[in-house]
Amino acid sequence: MEPAILFVLVLLLLFLGVPVAVALGLSSLIIIAFFSSDSISSVALQLFTASQNYTLLAIPFFILASAFMSTGGVARRIIRFAIASVGHFRGGLAMASVLACMMFAALSGSSPATVVAIGTIAIAGMRQVGYSKEFAAGIIANAGTLGILIPPSIVMVVYSAATDVSVGRMFLAGVVPGIVAGLMLMVAIYVMARVRNLPAEEWKGFHEIVAGGKEAGWGLFLIIIILGGIYGGVFTPTEAAAVAAVYSFAVALFVYRDMGPMKDERWVKEDDGWRARVGFSATVYALAFFFVWMILSFFLTADWEGVTFEGRTLTGLALSLVAMVAYALWRGGDGLAALPGLLAASLPIWRRNLSLMGRNFLRAFFNEETRKVTVDAARTTVMLMFIIVNALLFAHVLTAERIPQAITGLMVDAGFTWFTFLIAVNLLLLLGGQFMEPSGLLLIVAPVVFPIAMELGVDPVHLGIIMVVNMEIGMITPPIGLNLFVTSGITGMSLIQVVRAAAPFVLVLFIFLILVTYMPIMSTWLPYSLMGPEIVTR
Repeated sequence: MEPAILFVLVLLLLFLGVPVAVALGLSSLIIIAFFSSDSISSVALQLFTASQNYTLLAIPFFILASAFMSTGGVARRIIRFAIASVGHFRGGLAMASVLACMMFAALSGSSPATVVAIGTIAIAGMRQVGYSKEFAAGIIANAGTLGILIPPSIVMVVYSAATDVSVGRMFLAGVVPGIVAGLMLMVAIYVMARVRNLPAEEWKGFHEIVAGGKEAGWGLFLIIIILGGIYGGVFTPTEAAAVAAVYSFAVALFVYRDMGPMKDERWVKEDDGWRARVGFSATVYALAFFFVWMILSFFLTADWEGVTFEGRTLTGLALSLVAMVAYALWRGGDGLAALPGLLAASLPIWRRNLSLMGRNFLRAFFNEETRKVTVDAARTTVMLMFIIVNALLFAHVLTAERIPQAITGLMVDAGFTWFTFLIAVNLLLLLGGQFMEPSGLLLIVAPVVFPIAMELGVDPVHLGIIMVVNMEIGMITPPIGLNLFVTSGITGMSLIQVVRAAAPFVLVLFIFLILVTYMPIMSTWLPYSLMGPEIVTR
């Protein structure tokens, strides 16, 4: 009786237009107050316990990192690198847009942020070279969904919080499926490009790939910091999120200078001499190499005996010096004797930039653009956390009333196997994804289906990836597909036009969903190879 009343209340409130968080919390409160033997004081206890969940602390930090990385400069640099890599194929600009979405997804963890950051630039670029607006919009709407599949993913953190599955394993589990999904979209684009005779970009050589990679390197290095830190045992996923937020702030305001008080201030100006430029670049490459060396060597040798900080530092300094000399000889062309002169010539550039950063250091924290990014991230965090806390209260009611166990008994008695169960889960999530926001839907469904999946022998990490892929498809299916609304907003197209444009590529994601569902090795091979199997206590 109680399960029926609970689900009827939730659905009724949702259809009446009540916010998801309120619908979940109010339904749970009514069940506890009138139908359950549980004390009403358990509501306060559960809300407090949910708010103290250490795993959930990663969400606000990943949202803040995404907000700083979602500046036009970061996206523009990634798109340049993507075009240099695959733009010379038929339909290459569209394929580059997918590749750019894949890379930006590894920075943001958010699907709408990926659509906005990449789509704003990529769609305009595709239109300029002859792509139709519908084709460009359909690509970005679908490729943007990779934002919640390729780690780090906010939705994966939510799933981990709801089921107590390892965040680290979930992040690793998304790597192979994310790459496969991106490649499937690119193959589909290539086939359509051959049929429609779409243009290809001019091959600019490996020099352009290197130049694009150097320009986007500071942003893309965040991927190494997050994943390398987690799997190198340096910090937890929550600590990785905090590091990502600080790093994103520093890169956006002090390195790329896409926002803040130093916005558009170039490190090297037009009137700087050639010798000063060469000397400055040589020292920048040396410092960058030393920075990367110290971080990567720390990740890789954290558990090695005999490796000390002093040893890593001295080795890094020696290698950085070699890199600086090699670059100066290559660009300077006057032999080793010219190196002191090149370095001396670069000092005015360093003095100017260090002075600029010193004067604006405190202002960068309180700048209007910084404040706006922080406030927007806080609003998103509050909204999402309010949904999560109420959803965890809903999950508590489910557990207290033993609703998942009752459903499990019914399904087992009905002859369900893991194969047919996954079909039912996919249908449920595909239907629900058309009407609800991914995190809210996942928090409602996961506590119900997770115990059933464990009883039927479905791997918990595999189940998580299946649910995330379903959330992807839900974001591009009407009437509430979030990516459809975002794409409509940045293109000026009507929602119906965006739905039609996205439809051919949605079919690719449906095929991908089938592969992920019935090829569990795609999701489990990498995390279990590096971290071992997930242990679930029933």
